[in-house]
Amino acid sequence: MRWRGINHVEFSVLDYEASIAFYDRMFGWLGYKSFWTLDIGYHSTYYMARFPLPHSYIGFQPARSGAKLDHAARAVGLHHIALWARNRAEVDAFHREFLLPEGLSVTDAPREYPTYTPGYYATFFDDPVNGFHWELAHIPRLPGPAALRRFGRALKAAGAGKPWADHPAQAAMRPLPPRG
Repeated sequence: MRWRGINHVEFSVLDYEASIAFYDRMFGWLGYKSFWTLDIGYHSTYYMARFPLPHSYIGFQPARSGAKLDHAARAVGLHHIALWARNRAEVDAFHREFLLPEGLSVTDAPREYPTYTPGYYATFFDDPVNGFHWELAHIPRLPGPAALRRFGRALKAAGAGKPWADHPAQAAMRPLPPRG
């Protein structure tokens, strides 16, 4: 079984300098480190949450073509990128101290999403230069009894009238073909 997920993700951006200025502010606020900004083969800037420990990272490089994304259009492509938050307070502070002062398009203010998992709490927003849709989300390691009850009620309501209404957890997991 894998114990790590994504190694890294790289984005091609419309206006490299404006994008890096925005992401420096955003990732700086969140406590990330920028560990690489060089032009060796191609120009790129990378950010990592737990530098220098091996961890996934996010990179940006200049695009050669394209236009600003329109998240609301739901075109083929990446839907959104979710970053981990330490707790609900960080999600609220990020919304209040970073998103609103930056004048960003906040598509969903901070709130709980009980159908996702117990205690799931997030805010969603758009990158002002490229239109990438982002999320800052917190999932508690040990959700409280109230969050578990809200999760159960939300699943029951979402499953009403569906064939898997009695066992949504079983319907959610499906086997994948093994290697070989």
